[in-house]
Amino acid sequence: MEQPTESNNFDPQFVRNMIESTLRIGLLLILLTYAYDIIKPFITPIIWGAIIAMAAFPLVKWLEPKLGGRRGLAASLITVFFILALVIPTWSVTDATLGGLKKLHTDLEAGELQVPPPAAKVQDWPLVGEKVFTAWNNASQDLEKFVQKNAAQIKELIGSVLKRIGGSLIGVLMFVVALIIAGGFMTYAESCGQAAHRFFVRVGGLNPGGEWAPLTVATVRSVLQGVVGVAIIQTVLISIGLFVAGIPGAPIWSVIILFLAIAQLPPLIILAPIMAYAFSSMDTTWAIVFTVYQLVAGASDSFLKPLLMGRGLDIPMPVILIGAIGGMILSGIVGLFVGAVVLSIWYKLFGLWMEQQAH
Repeated sequence: MEQPTESNNFDPQFVRNMIESTLRIGLLLILLTYAYDIIKPFITPIIWGAIIAMAAFPLVKWLEPKLGGRRGLAASLITVFFILALVIPTWSVTDATLGGLKKLHTDLEAGELQVPPPAAKVQDWPLVGEKVFTAWNNASQDLEKFVQKNAAQIKELIGSVLKRIGGSLIGVLMFVVALIIAGGFMTYAESCGQAAHRFFVRVGGLNPGGEWAPLTVATVRSVLQGVVGVAIIQTVLISIGLFVAGIPGAPIWSVIILFLAIAQLPPLIILAPIMAYAFSSMDTTWAIVFTVYQLVAGASDSFLKPLLMGRGLDIPMPVILIGAIGGMILSGIVGLFVGAVVLSIWYKLFGLWMEQQAH
């Protein structure tokens, strides 16, 4: 019987090379994974720092000649200005909220808290009118009994408010760190830009990789105009209505609406209860005028975004908008910018591929 023979195609050197390559790739993968785990807590502030630096660098370039060409001083002043612009309103809103909760608790403990009876027209509110009127009326007649009956819900509501305040403060702290990082990026903008250009060329070649660095900057600034710029305009329009109508706490509501608009959340979350309050405290005609105006102001972003997003770019506005919205759904607010940049680069690569296929 014939014995099986070793195949003449077997190459021990090939097997050794394959095993060594596998070990090297595995070790490199382990190194990259471990390095990622180390820098993971700093990724979000670094990305935000880069985004802020790309958006604010024109201000540094404008201020730099006025300070005798001192780039570091200009970047530091811009950074401090943004930190103060972020921290001061946040502190005011937090202090007012905590102060209100503390006063509410003190008055409730002392038995000095009085709830005015609801107006009869509260019953006419759609869907929730009867329930709101009944709860409000019970609270105005016997507040202590109402609190005891709804103690669990009130405790849960207060806990939720405090939890959101804590989360907001952590978010503000993260942005302060990001602003400090942005100051460093703006101070050494040229070297950072050259490093980014070399990286993109290494990844995508001279063409189209050489175009990705300026494309990233232009896309971030375009999204900034279409998100933050529109949010500011939208908040100003809504705030005018709040102040003219004499809504209590209008400054605080304006700040909250600005945060919602930047986060791409509908201002109607805040405006709906305010509109209900308007119908219970204002003349019906003026309440209708106020409601219509706020609905139009709240929807102003739907036609302002197409006007401001994509200007100065050869990327279609729908591509940037889809990238921003999809990125936000996937990764939160930072995804607004990252998603738009990624989809813009994809669009350029797809266009280049289509041109190559056409020849």
